Amino acid sequence: VQLQASGGGLVQAGGSLRLSCAASRRALSSGYMGWFRQAPGKEREFVAAINRSGGSTYYADSTKGRLTISRENAKNMVYLQINSLKPEDTAVYYCAADSEPGLSHPQYWGQGTLVTVSS
Repeated sequence: VQLQASGGGLVQAGGSLRLSCAASRRALSSGYMGWFRQAPGKEREFVAAINRSGGSTYYADSTKGRLTISRENAKNMVYLQINSLKPEDTAVYYCAADSEPGLSHPQYWGQGTLVTVSS
């Protein structure tokens, strides 16, 4: 398994969650790591990305300000902190790895972790 996401669960609106992604060295070596999400009945959408060093981050406009992506290369981990959760954040969250910053064609995908936000 190249990427394995965890940390999802049921949380009340306004709460916070930290998602984790355990990555193989091979996946991490792609360079850019990111998170996507797929809400019920909707297409998968980009959420956030981070470059190899962690010095540059990118966020979807719809989530900017509430999310923080980070990585610990020494631990082969990538994280997504989500604050002020809203019911519309309910989705399966996937981590991904790509050699390009836009993560337009990730080489690796994790299996996803479900986040459910109750109102």
